[in-house]
Amino acid sequence: MESAELSELNRLKMHHGEHIILRLTYISRYNTDNPKGEVTRILTQAQQNNERNGITGALVFNHNYFLQSIEGARPVINELLRKLVKDNRHHSLQVIECREVELRHWSKWSMKYLIPSDENKGLALKFSTGTQFNPYLMNTNQIMMLIETLSDLQEQEAVSAAKKKKPWFSIG
Repeated sequence: MESAELSELNRLKMHHGEHIILRLTYISRYNTDNPKGEVTRILTQAQQNNERNGITGALVFNHNYFLQSIEGARPVINELLRKLVKDNRHHSLQVIECREVELRHWSKWSMKYLIPSDENKGLALKFSTGTQFNPYLMNTNQIMMLIETLSDLQEQEAVSAAKKKKPWFSIG
């Protein structure tokens, strides 16, 4: 591409707000009428689409609820939100937060999948207001702290697992 074409392309992107990064955090309820394995398909599809569209994010799912924080160019996030609202694989979507950010928080992942497990169940409840994990009962700060904590915990587990792996060869 020639320099003049690149300048025009950059000007058009600026005109449409693509230089502005949004972070959108929402919750929704999983549609239990979905076929078996649908969550895996949703995750795989999201990772591919997000990578292609420059979206990064983290998804918390516990077989009842989706809790997701995604980042990307403003027009891309707005278009994705329109699609999410129409997607019948989940319902009762509520936007928790949508704001401009200077830096991406989830820059490493096209879609990080975080699961509240038996081991970290206490963490989910720590930020919840009841005895069951229900993001609809959590405020914005609780939701963001939960995503952050689960993300940090998973990163620590990955580092720990990598350290425990032994090479296929051994010295002394």
